Amino acid sequence: MTDKRLTEDQVVAEMRSGMTIGIGGWGSRRKPMALIRAILRSGLRDLTVVSYGGPDVGLLCAAGKVSRLVYGFVSLDSIPLEPHFQAARESGTIVASEMDEGMLQWGLYAAALRLPFLPTRAGLGSDVLRFNPDLRMVRSPYADGEELVAMPALHLDVALVHLNRADTAGNTQHLGPDLYFDDLYCMAAEKAYVSCERIVGTDELAAGGPDRQRVQRWMVHGVIETPNGAHFTSCVPDYDRDEAFQRDYVVAAKDPELWAKFQAEYLDGDEQEYQRAVARRAVEVSR
Repeated sequence: MTDKRLTEDQVVAEMRSGMTIGIGGWGSRRKPMALIRAILRSGLRDLTVVSYGGPDVGLLCAAGKVSRLVYGFVSLDSIPLEPHFQAARESGTIVASEMDEGMLQWGLYAAALRLPFLPTRAGLGSDVLRFNPDLRMVRSPYADGEELVAMPALHLDVALVHLNRADTAGNTQHLGPDLYFDDLYCMAAEKAYVSCERIVGTDELAAGGPDRQRVQRWMVHGVIETPNGAHFTSCVPDYDRDEAFQRDYVVAAKDPELWAKFQAEYLDGDEQEYQRAVARRAVEVSR
């Protein structure tokens, strides 16, 4: 099997400004944050981002990387609203397409199936259609004649996801309670990149059973070993969300001076510097 190992910076080098990128995970859970931090260090701009968003979306908005955002929500879970996202929405610096969560899933599924759209009842009876006037309706060709939302395919240039384990060929394993829609992101994309906590042998992946191996090598263009790479989001059972760090992130996001200090300490360096800074902080907090 082909060895698909890459670094974070090699992944970003394969991306281009103006791309549509899908980011897996859910809110502040199992986000590919090491890859997001690599994008922050890059010159990438004018991105369309598709996400059940969390700090991935917030950080990219804060850095001016996002031109359009397609999302079901943007939340930090234990903190309801992502502050950088809120600022971007209120200032109008991004074009926002807010969808029902089921519509977003269906758009990814349509792209995975290489269909132009899929019909759905999600969004009916809501203001989704009013705020997204480019959406169309479709009538069933069968006897029921039901009118449904025609959710367009969300084709992605690149998908970025983070999973617990992978082998060098791109077979993966999620160990937490939910895959979310990481498999759909990978199938909807021209190229999918998987960061993981640890690269292991294929036999170790197989021992966990097929239900935990839904992202497979035929979907994956590159594999990146990034221990603690989802921080500060959770990657259970490897680690929970760093709630104290997340609270500090939110406080800093609301004050330009504090944000400048936060950025200098955690975001201006490479991933190794980030992880060292996080480790130092953990020691200080424990004292």
